[in-house]
Amino acid sequence: MESPTPPSLQRSAPRGLSLQRFTARLFSPLSVYAVVVFLAGWLRLRVVGARELRRRYREISRPGEGPLLICANHLTLIDSALIAWALAPPGWYLRHFRALPWNVPERSNFAATPFQRALAYIYKCLPIVRGGDRSEVAETLGRLTQLVARGDVGLLFPEGGRSRSGRVEPEQAAWGVGRVVKAVPGCRVLCVYLRGERQQGYSALPFRRDRLHTRLSLIEPKTHYPGLRGSRELARQITGRLAEMEREHFDARA
Repeated sequence: MESPTPPSLQRSAPRGLSLQRFTARLFSPLSVYAVVVFLAGWLRLRVVGARELRRRYREISRPGEGPLLICANHLTLIDSALIAWALAPPGWYLRHFRALPWNVPERSNFAATPFQRALAYIYKCLPIVRGGDRSEVAETLGRLTQLVARGDVGLLFPEGGRSRSGRVEPEQAAWGVGRVVKAVPGCRVLCVYLRGERQQGYSALPFRRDRLHTRLSLIEPKTHYPGLRGSRELARQITGRLAEMEREHFDARA
């Protein structure tokens, strides 16, 4: 069975999340542009077709269109930053801060020290221990669920971690993404497949001066199964679509 969301979450989360959102927005003129300097300036990465990608994201993320959760393939430690950068320029995020995705990074990678935790806080992160205590995982996913339900955009990697094979692995679909989708009525899922031309497998960072190719597919997965079975079914639908997008990517590159 799925771990229930702690009863105290409904009382404590809104205030804590509102404070984190306020703090993140306060620092966003520095934090958002710092990421772009790192990606475009130091790594010298380029997003292929950025103008069209960003036009589509502006349309998809418009207020009133419904809750939105981004689900993506996972090959590097900074995929969440790459995806956010591919989908919109920094100045647009400052004006539409709710569209800058919240993400759920592995705590040991991004929140192991006080300094990392402070950075995670202002970068709209909700750190999690993958494979950790189920009640703690459920609480973190509950916080993300609340944010998505209230109009903020969330980002999850359905496989739960970086793909060791370098390809989308639908059989590795984690129940958490399905839990969030099932808990938010009318939740739309923006499947994002992003891969650098030189990216063969998983790595810490993308290759310098690489060209990033990105595909988008907006779906609204459904299931009639209750509980954990329903969550897993939704997760499989999402990873299945990502696998299809991966095949389309390589077919186009052949």
